[in-house]
Amino acid sequence: MDDADVTADRMISPVLVGRAAELRSLLSVVTRVPAVVLIEGEAGIGKTRLVGELASELGDRLLLVGGCAQIREPFPLGPLLDALRGTGERLERVRLSPVTAALHPLLPELAPFLPPALTPLDDPAGRRHQVFRGLAELLRALGRVVLVLEDLHWADEQTAEFLGYLLADPPSELALVLTFRGEEAGPGMRALMTRRRAEVTRAHIVLAPLNVAETNELTAAILGTQQVSEEFAVYLCERASGLPYAIQELVALLRSRGTLIQHGTGWARKALDELDVPAGVRDSVLERVRGLSGSAQAMAEAAAVLQVPVPVSVLVATCHAPPEEARAGLVELLERGLFAERADAVGFRHMLAVQAVYESVPLPRRQALHTRAAAAVSRQRPEPLGQIAHHLRRAGDLDAWVDAAEKAAAQAVALANDAEAERLLEAVLRHAPLDPAREGRLAVRLGWAGSYALSAEEVIDLLRGAVERQPAGPVRGELNYLIGLQHERSGALRERYSHIAAAVPELVDNPFLAASAMVGLGIPTGAGIPLAEHLSWLDRARDLIPAIAEPEWRVSILGKVAMVLTCVGDPRRAALTEQMLEQTGRRPASRWEVMAYESVGANATLAGHHDAAKDLLSLALAEAVRHDVTRLIEFRCRVDLVVQAYCSGSWHGLAEEAEDLRDRFSDQRTYRVLIETVENCLALAQGRLDGIRLDDMVRENLRMGAVDALPLPVGALLRLATSQGEAGAAVAGTAEAFALWADQDLWPVGVRAVPALAEALVSVGRADEAAELVARLDRELAALDAPLVPAALDHARGFLTGDAERFTAAATAYDRLPAPYEAAQAREQAALRLFAVDDERAAALLAAAIEGYGGLGAHWDLDRATKLARQRGLSSPVRHRGGPRGYGSELSPRESAVARLAATGLTNKEIAKELFVSAKTVEKHLGAAMRKLGLHSRAAIAHRLAELQ
Repeated sequence: MDDADVTADRMISPVLVGRAAELRSLLSVVTRVPAVVLIEGEAGIGKTRLVGELASELGDRLLLVGGCAQIREPFPLGPLLDALRGTGERLERVRLSPVTAALHPLLPELAPFLPPALTPLDDPAGRRHQVFRGLAELLRALGRVVLVLEDLHWADEQTAEFLGYLLADPPSELALVLTFRGEEAGPGMRALMTRRRAEVTRAHIVLAPLNVAETNELTAAILGTQQVSEEFAVYLCERASGLPYAIQELVALLRSRGTLIQHGTGWARKALDELDVPAGVRDSVLERVRGLSGSAQAMAEAAAVLQVPVPVSVLVATCHAPPEEARAGLVELLERGLFAERADAVGFRHMLAVQAVYESVPLPRRQALHTRAAAAVSRQRPEPLGQIAHHLRRAGDLDAWVDAAEKAAAQAVALANDAEAERLLEAVLRHAPLDPAREGRLAVRLGWAGSYALSAEEVIDLLRGAVERQPAGPVRGELNYLIGLQHERSGALRERYSHIAAAVPELVDNPFLAASAMVGLGIPTGAGIPLAEHLSWLDRARDLIPAIAEPEWRVSILGKVAMVLTCVGDPRRAALTEQMLEQTGRRPASRWEVMAYESVGANATLAGHHDAAKDLLSLALAEAVRHDVTRLIEFRCRVDLVVQAYCSGSWHGLAEEAEDLRDRFSDQRTYRVLIETVENCLALAQGRLDGIRLDDMVRENLRMGAVDALPLPVGALLRLATSQGEAGAAVAGTAEAFALWADQDLWPVGVRAVPALAEALVSVGRADEAAELVARLDRELAALDAPLVPAALDHARGFLTGDAERFTAAATAYDRLPAPYEAAQAREQAALRLFAVDDERAAALLAAAIEGYGGLGAHWDLDRATKLARQRGLSSPVRHRGGPRGYGSELSPRESAVARLAATGLTNKEIAKELFVSAKTVEKHLGAAMRKLGLHSRAAIAHRLAELQ
């Protein structure tokens, strides 16, 4: 055999070398669904080749492949969309969930198979969640799928967020394979590496460089022989650093030089010590390209400038060579193995080759090629606006670049890809010559795009530069408002206030935005501004409401004003809340109105208006269930109702509901932390102290600025620490929270934690500090509409004075809220004081406390109270100890719901969809229900439930 007999002008191995164990592991995991496999390795290590071996091993599983590129498009979730575009034939045979209609803008190829399009949401987070649910439901509908997403180190933020969302409750038949370069992985990708879920089979495969023996085997496979010389293999392994792609390139280079010779059944290299072969891939690629015809070299340069695989027509149009010569050059590149076909596109086989060739093209020719590339890709449909903007910028055509980047940013915002919009707009604002009017318009777009890719300081810097060049008017006003919002994000509260205040006079022609700014100024932030000034801004916002054109926007502002007044205890909050209810007929009819109900209801809970909060949140939830196909608003309402249920002592099934919701909000930190706060407070009350994280919950709420939710973990942490003799440290650790409530005039909310602080301070000999605080709050809060105040202050006074009457007064006030957990605590403390003076009322109060704790399942407190009863020779009721809630042989609410749906014939998967929980959760609850019902057959559930009724 001589050089001419070697079929590999394509220097590619026909077999996979050195990856047998990795391939076995990959196949083992993807067949045990749901599964996720992370394949990590540097460029050229063979990640794509490894996953390419899957296709022939998957049987009837559908293999879908998508990849990320360095040039980003306004379309988010690029690799997923690429993978799903061709699934129409499969979708013809399945019934899709209505929420998949959210995918119309992203997957027009699937329009014939999707439900009718949804009305777009105006909230980026809502649109994003809508799309996430649509994608997850589409993957569920496809059934047995192996989804391969490559090069996730280049993934956009939404792709990483979606994968986290998907893995929180993966489709039961999905196997996910993700490849990435570990050294380039962003925080989103690293978070995926640490995510754990019990029912998901996982593997993390790290590809190592080939050793000398494997290099020998790979080289022999490329050359179609049994072996190569040991010296040759060592040489290749060292020069290529064991990277399979680099080995292939070096072998191709040596062969093109004619420096490979055959000895019997093996190969070696001529004059090993005399040749100076470059060690890097870069030089080997360039030498191979220089050995091609002129037309092939021209096509290589065009492909390097285009960077991503493109249709042949785009590549030919970009190339300087005449079309026929360009096509001949393309054939040559494919035959030599430098190019590869991917679906209907062609390009370099590897990104390393793209970089090597691109950097070798002189700047003038490179710019000319970028100009041709921009024209060529602009003829594609839909237009790849990200690529067009990229090429125009590299071509030096700045005016055209600004036009393309603005169009791309607008498309990105429309598709809720705010991070990409930010990057596009930042680049234009920093590097393009813009007139003030255009700069102002683009800066406003940047300010509204969100805060995903840039820090608050970066956005402020760009917006401030635009403000300085704007004349007085609505654009400058809007920019100042947006700068204020960014200062809020960074925690610079004085600057926030001053910029929003400067915006108001210039927003007179936009009553809704002006009123929104005034509400922002009405929110107490502790910037040294008196509460009266905040309230005056709220009055001005309320006065603007009649000038707002849209009825739903009027309700939105009304709700925001009522929300703030509720938190500060302003008595006018009741009339405004009633006005909101009247204007909507007690049935919110739009997303704006639902969110108004939700915001007032959520804050009413935290201020102690427990019953009113439940009514508002239930009305909001009912409307969200009817009309919110994304279920994002619905689940926000459910989270708020979980908080309301905890505060009002409705703990039946609460732990289960919180667990289900936590999984649903894994991608939204604010709501996840709120749920985890309730879970940790509930865990303390129920005596589940292992792994409790109350100190983390305090820190997380402080970090997010969730000042109004802080009393829950602060109070629980202080009670736990005091019981363990560690009150001093807990007082110090929670001091920031108490300072914030004072600074922001939020004592109507923060007073919930004052009894726990008083008990802690008394226990460490600092009762005078607690007494001073209680006296001050009594003076300052007496005239407010703050139902927590009388209960909490009497409760605190009880610890200060030891007076049982204070505790019994507190218990009665807690009953009115209702707040049965706190009422039971106050009665227990009253009993303690009365036992100390042999007052006969003590036994009845302790019995009431025990009954209260027992009804809640508050075992931590119940154990303490029943111990006191035994010490006093009193009997206490026997209680169930089998679980946190103690349902005994009765079905829990979740078990009952699952059993009822199973009785109708629904599968676990269908029940999971109906209840929006995971199939694993359904399996757990159904198994528990069948055990309690004494059943061994699913078919008998309906009959048994009928008997019980």
